[in-house]
Amino acid sequence: MLRTARSRLRLTLAALGTAAALAAGFLTPATATAAPGPGLRSARYVALGDSFTSGPSIPTQVNVTCGRSNANYPSLLKEWLGVTRFTDASCGGAVTQDMWRPQPGRPGTTPQLDAIDSSTALVTLGIGGNDIGFGEIILRCAHAWPKPVPTDNPCQRYFTGSGTDELEQRIEQTAPKVADILRAIHQRAPHARIAVVGYPAVIGDDIAGCRTSLRIADGDIPYLRGVIRHLNAMLRRQAVAHDALYVNTNATTADHDACRPFEDRYVEGLYVRPERPAIPVHPNADGERAMALAVVKTLIVGS
Repeated sequence: MLRTARSRLRLTLAALGTAAALAAGFLTPATATAAPGPGLRSARYVALGDSFTSGPSIPTQVNVTCGRSNANYPSLLKEWLGVTRFTDASCGGAVTQDMWRPQPGRPGTTPQLDAIDSSTALVTLGIGGNDIGFGEIILRCAHAWPKPVPTDNPCQRYFTGSGTDELEQRIEQTAPKVADILRAIHQRAPHARIAVVGYPAVIGDDIAGCRTSLRIADGDIPYLRGVIRHLNAMLRRQAVAHDALYVNTNATTADHDACRPFEDRYVEGLYVRPERPAIPVHPNADGERAMALAVVKTLIVGS
């Protein structure tokens, strides 16, 4: 199936003419036996993003500082699309500002945008969750064991108690920052195809499962699911407004959220089993693969 998808992608891009010629060579299937052409040798794929991109704790970790796995979705794309020049600049904990600066608390990192140059043919960008305080939200909304999990909505009341929805405000405040990144990518790589990768399905509609796996109050489940939906909607708007594709990873991870049984999860809950390493409330290896598939599908359809 992947060989067929790669072939379709190459043909689709080749049909686009001059603007896609570089990408067509860059996306030559990995199974091709012919020697790489000039486009393949010179073009590049660069991945930017946070921990949902880098894949902390997923074997094998190739950059401990950033929690970067060689089984994350950028690395899978690199293999599936036959890329010979690839830079994964993603780093756990990244916020939009880290595109322009070495990441605080992560020694040896450089601004993620520095990985992009005029030869870059494809850029994936997965960012925004830390700007709205993803970690803070989990700490605030998950109820520590052995405290009972409430049935009402304490988390929603906390974030909306002032009369406005603080998390919705954070999402809207992040929008121009994402727009700035997309403009910067276009400036550095005028011919690159940009794919903004949304966040996967983290919280499902199984109340009992969410109580057990995430220890989230019953009434907060639809609220927090809405926060992720609104974040993804903002990312989609910015992608459309700035000549980029939007990758709906929610569609390829639906029914595999952190509230599902262990064997069905693409996103882990608060308690991660050692046989499937990841960090809590993040994609596991299956989730990264599903996200990679979503990018491939989007490149085919969106080209």
